[in-house]
Amino acid sequence: MNKPVILLLLVTVSLSAQDFGFGFGDDDNNDSGFLGNSVSVTIGGEVSAEMIGYVNDFYEGAKRTRLGDVFSGRLNFSAGTSFADGVINLKLQTTDQPISIDEAYIRLFFGDLEIEGGLRKLTWGKADSFGPLDVINPLDYSELTDFSDTMNLKIARPLLHASYRIGSFSKIEAVFVPAFEPLRYDTDPEGRWVPAQMKQLSEEGISAFIRKLYGVPIIIPIPVDVTYDRPDVSRIKYAQAGARVTTTIGPADLGLQYYYGRLTRPAVSITFTPPMPPMPPIPPIPVDIKFDYNPYHQIGVDWAQVLFGFNVRAEFAANITNDLKGDDGSVYNPALLWSFGFDRDLVWGINLNLQCNESIRLMNNKIGSNQLQDTEAGADTTSTQIIAAISKNFLQDKLEARVAVLWEIEDRDFLLLPSLIWTRDTTSVELSAGIFGGDEAGQFGQYWDNSFVKVVLTYSF
Repeated sequence: MNKPVILLLLVTVSLSAQDFGFGFGDDDNNDSGFLGNSVSVTIGGEVSAEMIGYVNDFYEGAKRTRLGDVFSGRLNFSAGTSFADGVINLKLQTTDQPISIDEAYIRLFFGDLEIEGGLRKLTWGKADSFGPLDVINPLDYSELTDFSDTMNLKIARPLLHASYRIGSFSKIEAVFVPAFEPLRYDTDPEGRWVPAQMKQLSEEGISAFIRKLYGVPIIIPIPVDVTYDRPDVSRIKYAQAGARVTTTIGPADLGLQYYYGRLTRPAVSITFTPPMPPMPPIPPIPVDIKFDYNPYHQIGVDWAQVLFGFNVRAEFAANITNDLKGDDGSVYNPALLWSFGFDRDLVWGINLNLQCNESIRLMNNKIGSNQLQDTEAGADTTSTQIIAAISKNFLQDKLEARVAVLWEIEDRDFLLLPSLIWTRDTTSVELSAGIFGGDEAGQFGQYWDNSFVKVVLTYSF
């Protein structure tokens, strides 16, 4: 067994022999004891056994089918006084990296002022999921099998965060992120979750693109020598910062924020010399692919309120890039983004949660048609997503039936997520599935052969 795993198990066992309580993420209800009557320590976590099978693999037979690594877990440590506390949350898995840090940070308390620093996941805005104002942490799309909590998709970032409470209903926040992290995708050439856009930037994809661009017959090979130019996003040049103010006026919760950051989707430029003459044998064509992450300013507002029994939430933001004329193909155009959603208990104990997100590209008429000259060529002016979940509890709330769907309107594709979850005390059993469908060129439709079924047994402590 890996030595760090042994050490963590020994620590857990030794602490359990003392008068320490164990609680998962609930300091108030799991009083963990005191060291020297001044430092409180809490240890919690979960252990899961998971089997996941892909429907397309089942058709290939037992030789192809895999059921995953089965084991996964989390260990959460916190220790603190009335002045400060520290938190370390670890992920455990049976991979080449059996232990990884999910979050690790320290907090200092100075009355109404709170300062924290470290590896952190923060949520800004009021949308339930994927809201336009939640911009601090990029998302991990390297495996699309867990949408149960958007926090699971977030990538923790090193940051400094300060918040100051004004009275009982208002708060001012500021954040500084010294380095940048883009969206994370599966980059393994043989990977199951490699997006189509990344495949198009492979040597095979670039060769096919050049052949189509210049009408070269498919029988003539087009060898390419691709060089990828990626920036060093750890430099201070890619630092980000923002501020946010929230308050309550009457029955409404309001927020106003400003953020300076980098768009997490890369702007890609491709340069090469056309094949001349188009007669075999053609020597390898040097191709340079440059990635960049455009800076932008975001100004946004959000609102939440209970109206006629509906818990309503809305966000609106303007992303202002450096391409104010809309004609710079290496920079994304400015865009307007909005989100509107609500949840409500319906008849027979059924709960509905519905949200619509949309981004609208400005100055769309300035977008070029050549993909070599404009990174947004061929993209729709709008991108609209519907996120809906309907659920009902049975057997004195021990069994939950839930169906969620993510629907991309312009792409005409979807991800359907039905599930049954049985819970008793700190143990749960989940049977769920993920069904990808719609246009095979869409964000979800491209994974039509990755539809899956999953069984998860979890014990929390």
